[in-house]
Amino acid sequence: MNYRDNWLKSQLFAAPERVPLAPGMGRLSTRERWHSEGLPLEIDAPSAITAYAYREAGGSEILPAPGERFQMRERMIPEFEEKVLQKGERSQIVQDWKGNICEISNEFSVEHLRNAIDFVTRRWIKCPVESPADWELIKKRYDPNDPLRLPQDADALAMKLADRDWPVEAHFSGPFWQLREWLGFEDLCMMFHDEPNFVKEMIAFWEDYVASLLTTTFRYVTPDSVHISEDMAYKKFSMISPEMVKEFLLPTWKRWGELIGGAGCPIYAIDSDGYIGELVPVWIEAGFNVCDPIEVAAGNDLPEFRRRFGRDMAYRGGVDKRAIASGGQVIRDEIQRLTPVIASGGYIPGCDHGVPSNVSWPDFVEYTRLLAEAMGWM
Repeated sequence: MNYRDNWLKSQLFAAPERVPLAPGMGRLSTRERWHSEGLPLEIDAPSAITAYAYREAGGSEILPAPGERFQMRERMIPEFEEKVLQKGERSQIVQDWKGNICEISNEFSVEHLRNAIDFVTRRWIKCPVESPADWELIKKRYDPNDPLRLPQDADALAMKLADRDWPVEAHFSGPFWQLREWLGFEDLCMMFHDEPNFVKEMIAFWEDYVASLLTTTFRYVTPDSVHISEDMAYKKFSMISPEMVKEFLLPTWKRWGELIGGAGCPIYAIDSDGYIGELVPVWIEAGFNVCDPIEVAAGNDLPEFRRRFGRDMAYRGGVDKRAIASGGQVIRDEIQRLTPVIASGGYIPGCDHGVPSNVSWPDFVEYTRLLAEAMGWM
């Protein structure tokens, strides 16, 4: 059984030979610490770090590196100019590629807002959609038929992926995520109440746009998973009520799910930080069958979720990052807490978000060893 088969079966409650070992990815500051504590400088890619940590923990097998994927370019074309607008003693005001204006520390650059290079705290000042006129201008940047949205050498890539032994996952932003990027969090939440028809108009636009990108993707390749980013929960509750979720978001998720399932893609996954307990039932209704990252500090409890939702939902993540940083008996207890979920299937355990820089390299290696033992790798 190859890596792709194991990855799929681990999330579909099948019988994998071995659940993939995926302890988690460290961002830049984390990897810089690890490089100072024993991780060789030339080892920096997530799969290579996992393989090295596993060998350091006493394992002998070389883990397969992930292969190429087929990803449509979802982001706006053209993007806004990334630039520094004002430089202060400790912080700077910048414009990012999305047209957002925000304040960040001088230790970061504008590029840190383009991708998840590191953990960056920011203060939002202005978002690109503040009026109907702004909305009309933004829409012009999302032509789903722009040839620049296809991966380079799409035909050749599709042929290569037809006989792959690694999983391919396509990623897209969900409606809540995307409207928050356009409007800002506070304005979006107010508009659900004050201007629901405008919210529904924007959601309908995004629904059609992503549906078009999905349809194009499926003409080239059938991914093993389509993953939707939403990030729509606080520490204890969802950011909008489950009733609003059902009214505004559920129809879009269902439509995408029908497209994805109709194309033969077996996994429809969704991501949200925060407490997701009141969202999972709606996600199941929408057709999602996998979710992540299951943050423990937000009150998510995977053993409880497994009791509540059974095999209707599979999971990735769920290992408390605070326990990894504590090491010792704390991380041993954490892995023991999750052992029944690992044994019941439908779960690829790993850190419940990016691995933070307070996790030392020796503790990450020990955590990798404990995870490998719990899953039968060692």
